[in-house]
Amino acid sequence: MHPDTHTQVAIDLGERSYGISIGAGLLSQDTAWQGLPAAATALIVTNDTVGPLYAQRLQQSLSAHYPKVLTHSLPDGEAYKTWETLQSIFDVLLENACDRKTVLFALGGGVVGDITGFAAACYMRGVPFVQVPTTLLAQVDSSVGGKTAINHPIGKNMIGAFYQPQRVVCDLGTLQSLPARELSAGLAEVIKYGPMADMAFFDWIDHNLDALLQRDPQALAYAVKRSCEIKAHVVGQDERESGLRAILNFGHTFGHAIEAGLGFGEWLHGEAVGCGMVMAAQLSQRLGLVDAAFTQRLTALIARAGLPTVGPDLGAEVYLHHMRVDKKAQAGDIRFVLIDPPGSAVVRGAPDALVSEVVQACCR
Repeated sequence: MHPDTHTQVAIDLGERSYGISIGAGLLSQDTAWQGLPAAATALIVTNDTVGPLYAQRLQQSLSAHYPKVLTHSLPDGEAYKTWETLQSIFDVLLENACDRKTVLFALGGGVVGDITGFAAACYMRGVPFVQVPTTLLAQVDSSVGGKTAINHPIGKNMIGAFYQPQRVVCDLGTLQSLPARELSAGLAEVIKYGPMADMAFFDWIDHNLDALLQRDPQALAYAVKRSCEIKAHVVGQDERESGLRAILNFGHTFGHAIEAGLGFGEWLHGEAVGCGMVMAAQLSQRLGLVDAAFTQRLTALIARAGLPTVGPDLGAEVYLHHMRVDKKAQAGDIRFVLIDPPGSAVVRGAPDALVSEVVQACCR
């Protein structure tokens, strides 16, 4: 890919606005790192998988802008999105006498981005940070929009803050090193944007899925760009999820229940979301919002993407229990993101009996 394929997507949040840079080779390009807040120290937070691949490259680029560039590596995986891991970031910041101008760089997938952003929101009541997502899931979803968090054993992302980055830098080259399972997990978050916001994009994904699975650079570039545009549009209207932004959680209510019910890290987040979308589509269909043909088409696409379409048999009660802890729940009533009609989404409740039917139909 040539530099002319680099694109920018803007997140419009008034004084908290920032840009998302998308392109191949950005880690090594000086222009990607110009114009960030000045500081004596930068801290790259990465993990044991991504660090050996890309940390040195980022450190080299940042050393032109920051006198001191530190690197801190976390263990890899959702199971480590905890207080203890968060504390390890604060330990490094304090041991190196980092001040409130220190800039944090989150180099990795969704876990690294979420936990680094939360550390940035908390350290000295807020220091600047930059998202450098290296997985498809993080590039199209978790790095964009300022949601930061750690998990609690009872619920996913329950402890966190809305805290916007200074910039998001998506180097598409990092997607070439992704394990196939992680690529599929990221495709779940790409696919979700179609049914909830843009059926033309859904058609495009359907036609280009093989190219995406083969990591075709142009297909990946468009998938990341269009996903970021849709997310930017929604976040720009509802930064703190008081209403509309909840539609970005299509498939997540069921998905988070799968993750919590199995134990975090057993399924990848994207795998749980893929299966969760099948369940949410089934629920939409049973409520008369979509037809069977739509549900079948979505389920087939999710399966083609290499994602599970049958959930673990935890029992309907376990699903309902975990979904009541969901952040969209109100006074214990579970709220679902449902498709009504294809291309747009609504957040609404559904009777427990109907939800139990869906769980029984989709899990074994």
